[in-house]
Amino acid sequence: MEEEISYSTLVFKNAGAAPKEKKEGNYSEVEPAATGQAATTLPSDGEAAAHSHFHVLVACLGILCVLLVASISAIIYINVVLNDQTVNLSNLTAQNQQLIEERGILERETEELSRVTDNLNWTLGLILRFDIFPVNDYCPDKKCQLCGKNWILFQKKCYLFYDEGPPWQTWQESRKYCQNTAADLAVIDSPQEQEFISAHIKRYYDRYHGYWLGLYENKDKNWVWIDGRNGTRGFWAMKPLGTSGLCALIIPERSVTANWEPADCTMENKFVCESDVLIRDN
Repeated sequence: MEEEISYSTLVFKNAGAAPKEKKEGNYSEVEPAATGQAATTLPSDGEAAAHSHFHVLVACLGILCVLLVASISAIIYINVVLNDQTVNLSNLTAQNQQLIEERGILERETEELSRVTDNLNWTLGLILRFDIFPVNDYCPDKKCQLCGKNWILFQKKCYLFYDEGPPWQTWQESRKYCQNTAADLAVIDSPQEQEFISAHIKRYYDRYHGYWLGLYENKDKNWVWIDGRNGTRGFWAMKPLGTSGLCALIIPERSVTANWEPADCTMENKFVCESDVLIRDN
């Protein structure tokens, strides 16, 4: 006969609730220690990593901000420096240009002063050729002229065509007369001067008389000017008048290109004096 088994019921009396079973992988809930105290929840591993990354990001952004501010400050500083240098360079350029202009003005003034000085020395040199300078002839009414009274200006030279009556002058006397007026017998340098002199001489007495020039024959049988230059080439007459001598005459009313004649230096003739201008204007 089967035996009956009875299970007794065991009842535990406890005021509190039965404890819950602990589950793996989960944190147990912790009751607050006292009423009114906030509960503290521990972060998970993902939340901790995210929190750490956030701090790194904030730090990086802070560094970037600092670098950006520093870069902007550096750029501003460089711009200020460059602007200052540009201003300084502009000022230097302007000052340099001003100095160049002032130098040009000084150079022109120096040249002008030098020119005036040279002209004054030229005038003084001409005046000193006279024993007594004929002020009234050169400076009538206290206003000086390039040439003296009765002298004719041509190409920065002054010419006197002696036109007095007889007795006239020998070649030596004529030269002495010119030298007493700070001049000398005319020296012809160009066809233009030859034409000018030929146009201002007049026929007088006879066809053999003319005007003495500063041309003579030296001991070597060469025709030379009184300033030492050779005068063999010139405007000698193609058909000589038959006169001979060691001094040269220019004969009026003959061809301009052939009106020189040799003559005896003791023959009395008119003459042409040539002088520098009193005031040289470059």
